[in-house]
Amino acid sequence: MSLTSDPPIDKTTSGAPARPAVDYGALKVVPVRHPWRWAAIAATAVLLTQFAHGFITNTGWEWGVFADYFTADVIIKAVWVTLQLTFYGTALGFALGIVLAFMRLSASRFLRAVSFGYIWAFRSIPLIVQLLFWFNLAYLYKKLQFGIPFGPGFFSFDTMGLVGAMSAAVLGLALHQAAYAAEIVRGGVLAVDSGQLEAAAALGIPRLRQIRRIVLPQAMRSILPNAANEVISLFKGTSIVSVMAIGELFYQVQVIYGRNGRVVPLLMVATVWYVLLTSALSVLQHYVERHYAKGTTR
Repeated sequence: MSLTSDPPIDKTTSGAPARPAVDYGALKVVPVRHPWRWAAIAATAVLLTQFAHGFITNTGWEWGVFADYFTADVIIKAVWVTLQLTFYGTALGFALGIVLAFMRLSASRFLRAVSFGYIWAFRSIPLIVQLLFWFNLAYLYKKLQFGIPFGPGFFSFDTMGLVGAMSAAVLGLALHQAAYAAEIVRGGVLAVDSGQLEAAAALGIPRLRQIRRIVLPQAMRSILPNAANEVISLFKGTSIVSVMAIGELFYQVQVIYGRNGRVVPLLMVATVWYVLLTSALSVLQHYVERHYAKGTTR
């Protein structure tokens, strides 16, 4: 064993001379080859190019007819009806969904059972069936009477005049949306650490303020992505009210191509409007999520 500070001499056990030192700086670095990746990229690019070429040059799309109807007054009015259905269905649905969510989180077994039963029923029945039931409400109930439960009524409304096609559509969409909104809100609330509520209670903060200032701002980070998906799904799902002859976007497109026979370009009119408005909702979702994500990202 050497007692000096000189580095040890590299020798083999057989006494052969040591190997020369390798100059790693002189080595040529070669990137890893991915031939199959490039082959997949080339094949995908060729397919996309072919699709785009056919999409533009195929006369069957009838882009002239598409341009004539895309901004037609009847289409713009139909888009406005679709937006109204989406707004009212979302606002009423999430308002009721919040109530149902906190009923399921309640300590009362009765409230939990009622909320669970509502969610189970409205998630089990198809939306189109619900809409048709509300549309035919006058067949089941001629009048709606308000007064003492199981007693005399003070005033009543004619169901036929009260619940029209538009009202039935909004009611059906909102009640259907509430069942899904309740589970989204409940999941977001449960994602908040319960220790924060315990700390807030120890500080004497009122229960309502705990929910409004502590729970909901944090729960929104979990609620927003799923809620935005539900809103977009509802926006596209408004096309189902065409069975009730409501003049929303898809119904008007059907009426027009039923008259002139231009099915494909009219379907493209509806498709492009749905894509544009869905993209706008996605952009809005991004900014709302960024607002509630303050303090969590850098």
